[in-house]
Amino acid sequence: MTESTTLKAAAFTAGGTERERLDLPGELFDGTVNMPVMHQAVKAFLANQRLGLAYTKTRGLVVGGNQKPWKQKGTGRARQGSRRAPHFVGGGTVFGPTGRKYKQEVPKQIRMLARKSALNARAREDAVIVIDNFSYDKPNTKQMISLLGALGVTNRKVLILTDGMKQNVFLSGRNLQRTHVMPYSDVSTYHVLWSDVVLIESNALGYTLDKVDEKPRDAKAKSPKKPSRPDKAEKKTAKKTAKKANAHKSAQKSARKAAKAAGTSARPKAAAKKTAAKKSAAKKSAGKKKGK
Repeated sequence: MTESTTLKAAAFTAGGTERERLDLPGELFDGTVNMPVMHQAVKAFLANQRLGLAYTKTRGLVVGGNQKPWKQKGTGRARQGSRRAPHFVGGGTVFGPTGRKYKQEVPKQIRMLARKSALNARAREDAVIVIDNFSYDKPNTKQMISLLGALGVTNRKVLILTDGMKQNVFLSGRNLQRTHVMPYSDVSTYHVLWSDVVLIESNALGYTLDKVDEKPRDAKAKSPKKPSRPDKAEKKTAKKTAKKANAHKSAQKSARKAAKAAGTSARPKAAAKKTAAKKSAAKKSAGKKKGK
């Protein structure tokens, strides 16, 4: 793309109040996007992160191997001079890695052009936002989260570029997983293309914006509090007592069923005894009558 256009970006205060849109400086944002140059810069950046620590030992570095495994002649086997030869177990490695440097050098002009192209790509997507001033007296992650929520970029990868090194801003966004804070002068093509939204401080672009009164934001409804640890412990104890009560009830039921089963099996025996007693009594009464 060789077209040159004037790009605009949304502007906000550090508290999340919207300002008028700004024209991005034409020296940095001319709208040109050079894909091959960006590819070269990103490839070199990722290659320079590699350490190349893979290292294997040759037969000259392995421990042992002073003596011959067996004598030169008379064994019928091939002659050997050391146990550390590559074909022995525990021997050296042939043609293994012995450390390597993956460093790639890219000319400064190409690096600058690639970074400019990456910023233009984000500006074309309307993903560049200008913040008037990051003035943090102390690290405040809560304030940073509220700013990202006001911009609607909480669930996106955000790159925050400050005017010089600002330790309080860096510490405020350090614990946020999808947020990266760094000085504008240190940004690379990779960091810009990694992000979904780029927040740039106005002073880094050469702007000095007037102060704007912060608008009060609507208070969000409080989410229900999570149960604390004592509540969880109480729930566990209640569950345990309920399990014990259910087990006791089931034991009582099983005992009742067993008693009923035993009673039903005992009833016929008792009835049989009663009938036998009645019969014997009837026989005795009949014998007495005959004797009379």
